[in-house]
Amino acid sequence: MKQTIKYGRITLLLVSCLLATLVACDRQEGEITITPYEAPEKPRVALITKSLANEFFISMAAGAEAHQSANADRYELVVNGIKNESDVAQQVNLVEQMMSASMDIIVVAPADSKSLLPVVKRAVDQGITVVNIDNKFDSELLSQMKLNIPFVGPDNREGAKVVGEYLAQYLQRGDQVAIVGGVPGAFNAQQRQAGFEDAMQAAGMNVVSKQSADWEQTKAAVVASALLSEHPNLKALLCANDSMALGAVAAVRQAGRTGAVQVVGFDNISAANRLIQDGELLATADQHGDQLAVFGIEYALQIFDTGAIPADRKTPVDLITSGQL
Repeated sequence: MKQTIKYGRITLLLVSCLLATLVACDRQEGEITITPYEAPEKPRVALITKSLANEFFISMAAGAEAHQSANADRYELVVNGIKNESDVAQQVNLVEQMMSASMDIIVVAPADSKSLLPVVKRAVDQGITVVNIDNKFDSELLSQMKLNIPFVGPDNREGAKVVGEYLAQYLQRGDQVAIVGGVPGAFNAQQRQAGFEDAMQAAGMNVVSKQSADWEQTKAAVVASALLSEHPNLKALLCANDSMALGAVAAVRQAGRTGAVQVVGFDNISAANRLIQDGELLATADQHGDQLAVFGIEYALQIFDTGAIPADRKTPVDLITSGQL
């Protein structure tokens, strides 16, 4: 009996405490005010991309915004990008701005695999959840800085290798080819170049030149034009993204060598699709740019909500040729 009374008193005390948190009493007027329940604030997500002049990143941003609109009750979204693919200083500035704005999550496609890490570390130290997409941060530097930032994205080397293997079917052993690469310090640029080289070496092609065009269409047109002049027997240009492939196609067209020089790309932007259908671009790789940021945001929200230990996540990449369009 005594035990029952003891539990009854504890229960009464708990109920009283609960009511005290929900009810405020105005002792002067004798009125009771019910304090409404306030839902926790939605996490604020910042997406920081590379150049928003590049159709791939325009598609990425649009996909993220569409996802947020469909999930407005789950999170808020701010999208920022830089003017050109190599403007690392502007990306650093954007991360700092998002830190000052007290964002909960930053999903970033870094212009450089190393240069952004110091400011990203400060964001992590501030308690911000950071997820890396598109271009992977340097693994060795991450380890040195004791950072665990997950990468959500495709196997760029394998994707480029598949494109190169398809190209090899249209070439003869020993043919001269050249690679037009992205920003040299970018991990995805390095991986795509390696994948192209894997395929060309396996097929017995002669890689006569490897040049960087910093992911930019205009620069790629200049680089490709020079390559066509320097190597009159050149049979193919392997471009590490579709923006550069557009520039290479323009250079091939200008040189009057359409059909004689094959061009391949990577990203599967709509402009590349049109060139594939027209026969001026042989193939590209689809890394599903419109969903890439979404993959990163979803994983970041999971980490933020559950405290899960971050780990890399591989996303799909597919060969695109005229047969798929």
